[in-house]
Amino acid sequence: MEQITFGPFRLDTTTKTLLRDGRELELRPQAFQALKALLHNRGRYVGYAQMINQAWDGNLVSKHTVAVTIGEVKKTLGEFFSWITYRPKLGYRLEVPHSDDLVKQGWHFWSRRTREGFEKALDCFQQAAIENASDFRAFEGISLCYLLLGTYGMRMPREMYTGFLQAHKRAVELCGLTPERRADRAHGLHLFEHKFEEAEAELLQAQRESPESPEVYVRLTMLYLTQNRLDDALNILLSARNTHSLWPTVPANEILIRFCRREYEAAVVCGKKAVELHPYLYLVRLFYGEALEYAGNVSEGIEQYRLATIMSPDLGWLRAFEAKCLAKHGRRKEAQKILAELNQTRKTHYVDAYYMALLLDALGDRDQAFQELERAYHEKSAVLFMLDVDPKLDALRKDGRFAVLRNKIFGSKDAAPQAVSA
Repeated sequence: MEQITFGPFRLDTTTKTLLRDGRELELRPQAFQALKALLHNRGRYVGYAQMINQAWDGNLVSKHTVAVTIGEVKKTLGEFFSWITYRPKLGYRLEVPHSDDLVKQGWHFWSRRTREGFEKALDCFQQAAIENASDFRAFEGISLCYLLLGTYGMRMPREMYTGFLQAHKRAVELCGLTPERRADRAHGLHLFEHKFEEAEAELLQAQRESPESPEVYVRLTMLYLTQNRLDDALNILLSARNTHSLWPTVPANEILIRFCRREYEAAVVCGKKAVELHPYLYLVRLFYGEALEYAGNVSEGIEQYRLATIMSPDLGWLRAFEAKCLAKHGRRKEAQKILAELNQTRKTHYVDAYYMALLLDALGDRDQAFQELERAYHEKSAVLFMLDVDPKLDALRKDGRFAVLRNKIFGSKDAAPQAVSA
């Protein structure tokens, strides 16, 4: 059995099928043979006689027939048709540009889901875009790196969102508004622009176009959390769990939803299951730690916070969770030491102000906590989507300054209803 991979395609000579990202493409047998001949001679020109010998088993056909068949192959390759070129007297050549290797390497780094991984992936995608400005995959990768670097608080969200919008626009120009790109744009509308109605409309449309996408389900749950539609968030997530239980962010978000519903014991149960499935995902450890802390198991909660930090040491704000927990339970000196370290880290790396606000409030500095929330607003912190439902903000929510800040962040048109503190 021979399988030839090139770009997003895989040609299987045993089943005589051509797949793109795992999906079989329609290609008649003769066009399949012509493509196989080009792939066996990748980077070299295949003349008429050689093509007849390798693709038509020596049976003579006209040059016009060969040209029409190659045209079918190019049409099947879609936007990658330019990989096949023709030169008179030399013949046809299939050459995958170097940018393709860069794109593959980019997705390899991206799969690490760490700041370093996203930054290395971004560099690969940007180089690919320079080498081949018509490769939509490069711009797709750039846009997603910017989106996640901002969403996860790895780099300044305001700057990352600007980069995302530019790359996303170019990706759409090149390949159209696919369900995936629609969902990405909706995520930005939700987290960075706080346009909740538009975001929901786009996500629901993406769901209709791609009902099997787990990422759309997860993003809908986050939107419904923002709007304090906790039942809707849970129902959507349970639907996703039935079909996408192994998708990393599905079990992680179930912990988060239970936590926001103040169902702390249920969140702990979800956390235990999530850790079994994804023991090395920092979000799972983080949310599980919160569930344990609020369920009364502080020592195990702190242990999970520390594990999350070990798994993603380049995310400085993770340490704020441990410090906040220490401060709330009488270990102020340890908490203050971490606060000092975070302030030092801030001089060279982004640290999300939302989490700094929680830590400062736990240390009794409420004025400074509100200054940090104000800073989070100006920096477009993505985690502000939790403002109305996060149990960690219950104490701050009772302060009159909170409503003023909240209305500034969400406005009045798309404002979510206030959460009821436990």
